[in-house]
Amino acid sequence: MVFSSVAFIFYFLPVFLVGYYASGWRAGALLVGSAAFYVWGEGPYIALLAGLIALNYAGSLMIAGARSDRLRLAWLIALVVADFAVLGWFKYAGFVAGSLNQVLPGDPLPAIETTLPLGISFFTFQLVSYVVDVRRGTVQVERDPIRFAAYILMFPHLIAGPIVRYADIRDEMHADRRKAGHIGLGVQYFIVGLAMKVLVANTVAGLADHAFGLNGESLTATTAWLGAWAYALQIYFDFCGYSYMAIGLAFMLGFTFPKNFDYPYIAQSVTEFWRRWHISLSSWFRDYVYIPLGGNRGGTVKTVRNLLIVFFLTGLWHGAAWQFIVWGLFHGAFLMLERFGLGALLARAPRVVRHAYLLLVVTVGWVFFRAENLRAALGYLKAMFDPSGFAAPDLPLTLLLNAQTLTALVAGTAFAAPLLPWLMTRLRAPRADAPSPVLASRLDTRAVHALPVVLLAAGFVVSIAVLVGSSLNPFLYFRF
Repeated sequence: MVFSSVAFIFYFLPVFLVGYYASGWRAGALLVGSAAFYVWGEGPYIALLAGLIALNYAGSLMIAGARSDRLRLAWLIALVVADFAVLGWFKYAGFVAGSLNQVLPGDPLPAIETTLPLGISFFTFQLVSYVVDVRRGTVQVERDPIRFAAYILMFPHLIAGPIVRYADIRDEMHADRRKAGHIGLGVQYFIVGLAMKVLVANTVAGLADHAFGLNGESLTATTAWLGAWAYALQIYFDFCGYSYMAIGLAFMLGFTFPKNFDYPYIAQSVTEFWRRWHISLSSWFRDYVYIPLGGNRGGTVKTVRNLLIVFFLTGLWHGAAWQFIVWGLFHGAFLMLERFGLGALLARAPRVVRHAYLLLVVTVGWVFFRAENLRAALGYLKAMFDPSGFAAPDLPLTLLLNAQTLTALVAGTAFAAPLLPWLMTRLRAPRADAPSPVLASRLDTRAVHALPVVLLAAGFVVSIAVLVGSSLNPFLYFRF
């Protein structure tokens, strides 16, 4: 069950909210509702998740109660190894076995086929961040098993993030009151995210699927570039839209999730891009991998090593395939170039040049991310940069470029920049520092323009109409 579905919006969410606010047991209601949400989508794997929650709850208590730092470290290592062993088996065992079979002589290893549990990468990273923070002393251990389980299972972030650290919401988990005043703010976020997902990401998906489904001989440069940009918009509006919906749902429940995107396509370097894209993941790797490895404090060689490790793991986190690893290292290579000279050159270049450079690098990188395999990615890139391939779009592509798709492409390109906050400022809606994408939670009513409310209502109605009439509604990060 995804957030942008009729079943979730009109059945699960209203029933859950009524029960949540009617119940006097906040953590218990959240835990039961989140477990039901996960079972609805995944079923038996709830037992695996429950086992990991129990293991990390008990292990974190052992860390907090250990009398020596050596013992705390031993418990931490055991928990981290156990958590990543589960992730490794379900997500990477088949990839490792297949890769070894390609290079090792003799009888091949047996094929390993596993079904990836929903959200395993996200809840594994949350478990690891929690036990590491307990050992560091940056978060107080949670002794209430219901609250701890509710934190891990909390359905707004369970399936596809953002990666929420316990330190960010611990006080809210322990608060007795529910912030009912945040429900309206949450609805605003949810509708904006729903519109991003349904009206842009889903609409341009057919164009991207068509382009990436063609073989090298049938793919022209025109089609390749259109498909690559369509995918760039699809993945941004899909994942950012999901994050907005998750943040909105959290507001409805009285929690504040961290921002996960900050208009990454307006960045002027790859370094800046990663400060704006999937912020919760970037900060996780920074705090739990890059800095512990030494960051940039050990000289040039160690800095390069640390960056390569981080971006190798970033690529691998996104998928068990070589094209994801290449995508991660591709971005890591540009970060190193910017750190060791290219960044200084970019700083002296005109703004439009810096921006064009970033969009070119990111769009080329998405080809590795979207292609079925590394060979297909290289073939797609060859078509993109074939100077003789700029011709009129093929007939299937012409049919796909209807008014709805063209509108989504134009609107997606426009709203990938901070056009919405600018419009709201012009309409005297929220302040520039207000937390809402459309309206602030508490505003001087004289400063509220009626148009944003109308736009929200229209966006919701149109999104629901499109959902009802369409069978295409995937989340690209659903099984990461």
